[in-house]
Amino acid sequence: MIRFLQTEGPIKKIVLSGLLLLICGAMAITLIPGGLGNDLMGAPGKGIVAKVSGEDITTLQVRQTAHDMAEQQAQQYGKNASMLLPFLIQQDTKRAVDQLIDRQALLTEAQHLGLKATAEEVKDELQHGQYSSVFFPGGTFIGEAEYQGLLAQHNFTPAMFEDSVAKQILIAKMQALITGSASVGEAAIRQEFNKQNVKVKFDYAVLKQDDIKKGLHPATEELKAYYDSHQKSYANSVPEKRKLKYVVLDTGKIQNGVQVTHDDLQAYYNAHRDQYRVAEQVKVSHILIKTPLAGPDGKVDEKGVADAQKRAEDLLKQLKAGAKFEDLAKKNSEDTGSAKEGGSLGWIGKGRTVPEFEKAAFSLPKGQMSDLVKSSYGFHIIRVDDKQDAHMKTLDEVKGEIEPVLKQQKTRDAAQKQAEELLQQAKAKGLDAAVAGAKGVSLVTSDFFSRKDVVPGLGPAPQFMDAVFTAAEKSPPEMAATSQGFAVFQLLAVKPPVTPTFEEIRERVETEFKNERSGVLLSQKTQELSDRAKTEHDLKKAAKELGATVKTSDFVLPDGQVPDISSMSGEAAVAFSMKPGDISGPINNGADGAVISLLEVQAPTDADFAAKSDQIREQLLQSQRQELFGLYVNNLRTQMEKSGKIKINQDELKTLTHPQNESGA
Repeated sequence: MIRFLQTEGPIKKIVLSGLLLLICGAMAITLIPGGLGNDLMGAPGKGIVAKVSGEDITTLQVRQTAHDMAEQQAQQYGKNASMLLPFLIQQDTKRAVDQLIDRQALLTEAQHLGLKATAEEVKDELQHGQYSSVFFPGGTFIGEAEYQGLLAQHNFTPAMFEDSVAKQILIAKMQALITGSASVGEAAIRQEFNKQNVKVKFDYAVLKQDDIKKGLHPATEELKAYYDSHQKSYANSVPEKRKLKYVVLDTGKIQNGVQVTHDDLQAYYNAHRDQYRVAEQVKVSHILIKTPLAGPDGKVDEKGVADAQKRAEDLLKQLKAGAKFEDLAKKNSEDTGSAKEGGSLGWIGKGRTVPEFEKAAFSLPKGQMSDLVKSSYGFHIIRVDDKQDAHMKTLDEVKGEIEPVLKQQKTRDAAQKQAEELLQQAKAKGLDAAVAGAKGVSLVTSDFFSRKDVVPGLGPAPQFMDAVFTAAEKSPPEMAATSQGFAVFQLLAVKPPVTPTFEEIRERVETEFKNERSGVLLSQKTQELSDRAKTEHDLKKAAKELGATVKTSDFVLPDGQVPDISSMSGEAAVAFSMKPGDISGPINNGADGAVISLLEVQAPTDADFAAKSDQIREQLLQSQRQELFGLYVNNLRTQMEKSGKIKINQDELKTLTHPQNESGA
């Protein structure tokens, strides 16, 4: 049964919102409505990227999906995420189009095959599937209000969200149907096991690029020749720089003078009343004795059902005789999530439990206990601990939520108004005079800076930088948003990009020359080391002659790491195809070069195979399932495109994936 427990706390809400963003990012196709019309035979019109069996894939859907994909990727870049987001969105746009088309094609085929997702399957997915950590942390429902609130933050209603879950279940059923024939033999399992678990031990001689670099002392003539031969890379490498004067209207300084009145609160409350409606709720506890599930033949063990009923009836007798509900729930209830709470489920609203449970819970008076209630989960004994009629939260109850929102909004509006007034005065009588007549602001004159620099007092400010670097020289004052508020600025001078002279970037040229030259020498020297070692059948002797350091590895697996060689899954993987006594060719991991002399191969044991064979089998099965499913989707899409069931609007696709075309570039 779906369990409910209202939880509080800003940290939990942040975590859940983050998880929900990830979940919703994968479901844009099911959550965003289609475009105008579903004429299967008609070509997609403007704003429609594709039609799949008459269903529209809209430009809005693609952009939202690409944005969600990019946000997921951007999380790994930390503080640089916001700067990279536009690039990632553009990168993911074509992938988003393909994903949306493929998903809609699969949904169409699932419906054609008569597959369905029931309401019970949706509930089970929410409670036990990938969403459980978001909506059922620790096995307990976060509560109806928070559930709706989290969805609302991403512009979803429960009906939209649960419909998308149903469609995901349909696709999962399609995948299970398609990949059901996947199988792997024992020989393949053994081969893959050996490949993953064989260990090798070896001597290896290492040459370091840094050591070679230290021995390089290029003459000025060599560096000048390098500079001349790399002119293209140095052309305009000193970026355009601009100088300006500006004044910042900081919301942090303005905020203290902003007041939120009762009338402001009342107006906001009146405009958002639906947010503060609380549905009828009951606070309940229960004891659950589960009944057996249906077997593969669809039949239920009637004896097991009778035994469960007898146990539940015995507990009911004890309760009626005066036993403490909480004690019996802790000891006997098979709903483990609520059992440890003495059976308490907290507050629940309508539509969130199975019908039999809901009917009993909402019909009982406060403080009363039910007889046995049978549901698809088993037999329940329900006690109503409290009841709450449907009502509207008062303004006093939600004042604490509204006031910070209004204060921020009013502060931003005040800063914008001040900036606009200052801008008008600056245009009329000059920025210096306008600032001189204003209170609490000061005029700053910058040094020359590039687009990638940070302007003092502003921090990262992409909108401001866009405005500055698109402004014309000697243009009148302008206004732009910053992370702290607004800024009014006037462009003073522009230094166009220039190509630096050799003398200006000699240090850079020398560094790049040494990097390139030492890399070439490292490759040559590592090749010579390998050749000598093979000729002399002695790696240590060859290493000594060439000044390389020789080390001995531990026994290492294919996914292991070795100092100075790094991952064994790279070029060093050649060690697993060698025989004892063999000497490898040159191995390069970027900064170092190495040559391996294999000492010993250690095969995994039968006991290891017995312990890991199931895991290997599942890995191979999963790989085969992915391959089968990928082939099926590709074939399905090809067939639907040939038959005209998939129509792609190439003009709209080109506009999405090459946005520069919109400006005629």
